[in-house]
Amino acid sequence: MIEQIKEIVPEGLMILKAYAKINWSLDITGQREDGYHIMDMLMQPVSLADDITLSPAASLSITTGGWPRSRADESNLAYRAALALKNETGYPLGARIHVDKHIPIGAGMGGGSSDAAAVLTGLNRLWNTGLSGADLERIGLTIGADVPFLIRGGLARTRGIGEDMEDHECRYSYWLIVIQPCPGLSTAQVFSLWHESAPADRPDTDHALRALETGDLNLLCASIGNVLQPVSEKLRPEIAEACTLLTAEGAQAARMTGSGSAVFGVFRSPSVAEKAYQRISARYKTVFLCHTQHDSVRIMEE
Repeated sequence: MIEQIKEIVPEGLMILKAYAKINWSLDITGQREDGYHIMDMLMQPVSLADDITLSPAASLSITTGGWPRSRADESNLAYRAALALKNETGYPLGARIHVDKHIPIGAGMGGGSSDAAAVLTGLNRLWNTGLSGADLERIGLTIGADVPFLIRGGLARTRGIGEDMEDHECRYSYWLIVIQPCPGLSTAQVFSLWHESAPADRPDTDHALRALETGDLNLLCASIGNVLQPVSEKLRPEIAEACTLLTAEGAQAARMTGSGSAVFGVFRSPSVAEKAYQRISARYKTVFLCHTQHDSVRIMEE
């Protein structure tokens, strides 16, 4: 029986890039009765990526490599995404999934969610299951709030719990230095402490969106923000220190992404960013030079 199954497993190999994201803005506008927070965020992919390899198999399996190390078991979001797609479509076979990590974990950059988005996108094609982008986003939302955006990519204003996305055009790419200055934070703890704290200054998301659409860097830097940042800084003072260093090294603005613990600095030119990166990388172990882009998932080879 096993040999018969192997005979009908199609041949093929797919290599994908699963890109990280940043939050240009993150605001909390309410809370649903089920406890989920209602968000208002501007998100965009960046060029930092995990490498995903998919190959057909009789059953599902996952392995991981790279750094930081991630769990290679059924708790991995990439595996959970594959299982959700299999259950949704009734696909009878499986796949071997390998995730080579580069995106830091617990950073607020959507690393696990980006892997899930890439697996859903890739297996939909590899398995020829024929689901639409909207179908994949619906499945992705059951995996994590950032997964629908990381399937879609581009510049999006995302509301609700991640399901309400508005697409916006951004013709400009911004150079960033990303630092994870300390261990990751518990998202649940950050949100819990946010409720206990005084309301923070909110980002001006309307103006930030206009700035991204028009390429107005000064307006962008004056408008972006993250209401969770003050809470995360209390838990990890290193976050504030990293932001201070980024601005001292020439960043036009520096903010935390997601619930932390990564921060990013926005630079006016790649040359300024590259020089700052050389200095900053001597101080921090987990630091990246990258830029914003449209794609959140890219199929490199199949």
